[in-house]
Amino acid sequence: MRNDFLETMAARRSSSSVTDRAPDDAELTRLLAAVVPVADHKGLRPWRLVVHRGDERLRIGDALARGDLGKRDQPDPKTVEKFRKKTTRAPLLLAVIAERRSSSLPKWEQEAVAAGAAHLLELALFAAGWGVMWRTGSGTDTKAVRKLYDLHKRDRLLGWLYVGGLEPGASSKPKKRPSPEQFLTRLPEE
Repeated sequence: MRNDFLETMAARRSSSSVTDRAPDDAELTRLLAAVVPVADHKGLRPWRLVVHRGDERLRIGDALARGDLGKRDQPDPKTVEKFRKKTTRAPLLLAVIAERRSSSLPKWEQEAVAAGAAHLLELALFAAGWGVMWRTGSGTDTKAVRKLYDLHKRDRLLGWLYVGGLEPGASSKPKKRPSPEQFLTRLPEE
């Protein structure tokens, strides 16, 4: 029996290089319909996405540069340009934010739900023929980046999904995967 969903999951790969095409908001909304059912204790939906297109992506680069100051008061122009270049590698960036919405549930559990939503969206985008790369890093938790997204102390930016068109032949190369058996374990004997 053939299962297209399992085949798509097994074929998923990150795309570090994408074209300047990107899904529009209508397609994103359609794909998000596959994300909303993510396993979620108490149905809190403790996540949100921030859409960045065009020059809006440069604001992320500027915030990353301000967060990378070290001992300087202002970022130097080369640093700003370096981060701006990073944030324009794809035509669409989706910031994934975990928002703690309940103090009665552990924070890690709500962050896990947000990460699950991000991964489901990554799979949905891949299945729809888009190239996706989930990028993170120490810059996600700098004061400047937290301010950009108006994050509360309890919130966490989990990174950005960089989305764009796939280069011709980009997903046709098979990727070596580890054996799934190595991830199945048993409790130690008593």
